[in-house]
Amino acid sequence: MATALSGIKVLDLTGMGPSSFAAGMLGDMGADVIKISTPPGASDKGVGAGIEFIEGIDAPAFFDSPRNKKNIGINFKAESGKKLFHQLAETADVVIESFRPGVMDRLGIGYETVSKENPRIIYCSVSGFGQDGPYRDLPGHDANYAAMGGALGLVGHSEDSPPVMVENILADMTTAVLQAVIGIQTAIIAREKTGRGQLVDISMTDGVLFMLSCTPEIGEYLMNGTVPQRGNTLFSGSQPCYAVYETTDHKYLTIGTLEPHFWKKLCHTLDREDLIVKQYASSPDKEEVFAELKNIFLTKTRDEWFAILTKADVPVGKVLNIHEAFSDPHMQHREMLIEVDHPRWGKVKQIGFPIKFSDTPWQLRIPAARLGDHTDEVLSELGYTPEEIDRLRQERIIC
Repeated sequence: MATALSGIKVLDLTGMGPSSFAAGMLGDMGADVIKISTPPGASDKGVGAGIEFIEGIDAPAFFDSPRNKKNIGINFKAESGKKLFHQLAETADVVIESFRPGVMDRLGIGYETVSKENPRIIYCSVSGFGQDGPYRDLPGHDANYAAMGGALGLVGHSEDSPPVMVENILADMTTAVLQAVIGIQTAIIAREKTGRGQLVDISMTDGVLFMLSCTPEIGEYLMNGTVPQRGNTLFSGSQPCYAVYETTDHKYLTIGTLEPHFWKKLCHTLDREDLIVKQYASSPDKEEVFAELKNIFLTKTRDEWFAILTKADVPVGKVLNIHEAFSDPHMQHREMLIEVDHPRWGKVKQIGFPIKFSDTPWQLRIPAARLGDHTDEVLSELGYTPEEIDRLRQERIIC
């Protein structure tokens, strides 16, 4: 069965982290992804090495390269290693890398150099602050980018309490993954029109700020300069119609009745029609509505309320722990937890692919690979003999 990106060759120089998941999504959609890591001992920082072994677990099956990537090791600091990369890049469609700006240029494998050899190359550089600007050289992680992009300052109970970091790593997964994948695919489409590749510059901080554009408070700020306050935004749980409530079994559910017709359904279901006119009431009425709803939801269990409210067509969600989420019948139906066979590790559970294609569904073509599992195969395709491959391995150019 055909896959959406079959025939697209991707060189993945992302090491461990969110950009690696972006390359993984391309692989799940059919691209031929070659993950190029740094051999042990070739870098004092371990750049590109990823996670190889954690607490007795072979990490690639679960973390940065869970599937659909060939894995090779190349020492870019050696001239022979650079030569290997250029040979791979000559026939590649995409390079995706997450080094600090300037590192790839210093190694002699940056966009300007590679694009001269292969004008069709799409070169996606993912970094914290982008390839230019005052902060381009600063190190960082998701919390730093979420903070600098304005999102973290909005997450929390109130301006008097500290910001709360979220588990789904805002900058990493929204920007480094989704926007990198979108940028690469858009560049592939553009190349069909122009015949040329291009540099795709992804800044995780830019992405955080862009994603805030869907919130009404940002629109209000852009129009009149009103700065939104932490804990007092529409999506932060500051309104009774869109909040989290505890149930009698000490679990929680979310109510998402932003629209008046859904709020009316909720009030009718709770037999509290008197609250309909108070959907967006100001204080002190707002606090009174909160108190009423909190007391009502404490009268039944989370699952009982979920059954009642879904039957009434009220937007409601159970706050699930991870085990409950993976065990949920809907997630199982959507195949978001899969079990795959691996030649080394046997049965391995993994998260499924979230995008469902009717004609070109994702496929598991390559199980999780460790560093160097495919080096011989990839170099053989370049024309290297077994003797030449052995010599490069002895010289610590490859692994």
